[in-house]
Amino acid sequence: MAPLITLIAGFALARIAGLAGFDPLDGTTDALRVGLAAMFALTGLAHFTEPRRSGLVAMVPSRLPRPALLVSVTGVLELAGAAALLIPATARWAAAGLGLLMLAMFPANVSAARRRLNLGGRPVTPLGPRTALQIAFIATAAVISFGT
Repeated sequence: MAPLITLIAGFALARIAGLAGFDPLDGTTDALRVGLAAMFALTGLAHFTEPRRSGLVAMVPSRLPRPALLVSVTGVLELAGAAALLIPATARWAAAGLGLLMLAMFPANVSAARRRLNLGGRPVTPLGPRTALQIAFIATAAVISFGT
């Protein structure tokens, strides 16, 4: 739930800044970029901090090799994508890449939900709500990538 709250709060604060006259954020898509960047900064950092890192490593399906390395690589990609979302010239490509990354990582979420894993002491979000959240996150990336 923290990623969704971060996305919404980042969007709202950026939108308020835009409405208050901060021209670089004078648009809904610009505010969405900030919200999604904040969300990916949060989730990217979780790939490197305990106890979340151990939970993320446990989420990786057993058929994939080197789960700790995969968690590190996806964390770096999330952090790089978050930074690229904040640069107007790279934002569309970053959003597209992050959308594809979310699709690629979704099987790990399915696996974790089916195995009822704990992530940093908390149970993972059940599959239904997790799927709805993932759709919302991917839709946000799509709006940024294909928006005006």
